[in-house]
Amino acid sequence: MVCQTIKPGTECIFMKKNGCSYNGGRCYPIVESCKGCDRVVTYEAGSYCKTYCEPSLKWTKGTCNFATHIKKEVKEDTFKLNPLKASKRNVSQRV
Repeated sequence: MVCQTIKPGTECIFMKKNGCSYNGGRCYPIVESCKGCDRVVTYEAGSYCKTYCEPSLKWTKGTCNFATHIKKEVKEDTFKLNPLKASKRNVSQRV
């Protein structure tokens, strides 16, 4: 249904016939960590996340998994191969 409280005109899964069914009956504004994210939308009531209703909960255990402004570091595995085992594998594949 379309939100009638804080984000008018926006589709919301929490909006029911008798009002917002989310915790407290409303969405919560973004926190400082959310600034710069592509999912932040500004309404008359303030700035809100268009993906999650309570952004502060997403940041309690680290970074938000919806955050588009944070780049995740990819760790390269340093794989060391024993040369003796590698030579044995090559010999067994030839036979």
